[in-house]
Amino acid sequence: MMGHGNSGFSATGLRRLREVLARHVESGKIPGLVALVSRNGQTHVEALGTMQHDGGAPMRRDTIFRMASTSKPLSMAAAMVLLDECRLRLDDVVDEWLPELANRQVLTRPDAPLDDTVPARRPITVRDVLSSTFGLGMDMTSLGTPVMNAVFEQNLTPSGPEPQPEPDEWMRRLGELPLQYQPGERWQYQISNDLVGVLVARVTGQSFEEFLHERIFEPLGMKDTGFHVPADKIDRLPTLYAPDPATGEFLVWDEAKGGRWSRPPAFQGGGGGLVSTADDYHAYFQMLLDGGTHKGKRILSRPVVELMTTNRLTPEQNAARNAMATNSVHISFGQGQQGGWGFGMAVRTYRGDYAPIGQFGWDGGSGTSSYADPANQLTGILLCQLGYSVPSPAHLMNDFWTTLYQAIDD
Repeated sequence: MMGHGNSGFSATGLRRLREVLARHVESGKIPGLVALVSRNGQTHVEALGTMQHDGGAPMRRDTIFRMASTSKPLSMAAAMVLLDECRLRLDDVVDEWLPELANRQVLTRPDAPLDDTVPARRPITVRDVLSSTFGLGMDMTSLGTPVMNAVFEQNLTPSGPEPQPEPDEWMRRLGELPLQYQPGERWQYQISNDLVGVLVARVTGQSFEEFLHERIFEPLGMKDTGFHVPADKIDRLPTLYAPDPATGEFLVWDEAKGGRWSRPPAFQGGGGGLVSTADDYHAYFQMLLDGGTHKGKRILSRPVVELMTTNRLTPEQNAARNAMATNSVHISFGQGQQGGWGFGMAVRTYRGDYAPIGQFGWDGGSGTSSYADPANQLTGILLCQLGYSVPSPAHLMNDFWTTLYQAIDD
């Protein structure tokens, strides 16, 4: 336990953090978790519970988790490298690398039939892709519309029973659909983050994973991060559950051995495909807090870090996201109410809870959460193995952030 004063966390506050996390595990609703909190160069880790809901090996600091959408802030760093090196420009048209997205048709209204379209007012740009405003995405406000049904039928998101197809086939399918909104008009979730991976691979001539390894993972010492878990580490991957919403029964969504992350995927999904550990993610978020440097070595330029961790959306682009966060707060269990969005991550633009404006990061549907807060110079990472089919992972996360902030002592 850290002493008072040097860390910026109080011993009492850290004890409360542990007690609150332990309460969630002891309730039987959270099988296990790893939590990391860091401030002013001091790091504190809790590993509680077990790898399976019915026991099994204990959670450890080096347990590997499926990061789900918490992949987004990390995978986006590859595109930031390309901006720094002038291999991409924000307002370049993407047609050169993504010809499947040239000459787009746009639906006359969000719920129109797929053939009821008008030509796009302008081409899609790199900026549109990086800020999730290129015109198509997983839109929770328009589920059941023809275009959303087609997105799911064509397996363009990682949420289906089948894995996504390899990148060229994925692009072919994406290119057959109209956009739901004009380029740049509105923030929409997920598809743009997977698209970033395809864009990076085509610009660099390397696989998305190779480029991430070379430019981000290896320089940061992120030795357990990638798009699958090799056989010699598979024992460190817990079972992933999506509990039955009605009964709370622990239904297995993915086993470790022989499961979806036990072999390299056909599609390296920047939107939700990464596996990682608390320490690996801490290295990345600490690098962002440190303005792009790690142990004196520059990974990203300070301006590009500021660019990705600052709200990029206009009120109009963000209106639907805000409406979704506030109107479905009872369904999302309070998640997603940050306000702004940068590149690949949420950026807090209003103070709705303990965290101040400027905090950046994101959460994952497998029970993962990672944010950094420049105002308090702190990082928090919470990892568990439970899907949001029940409120318990969101409640755990909420309490983690509350207890992290109440532990600040200065």
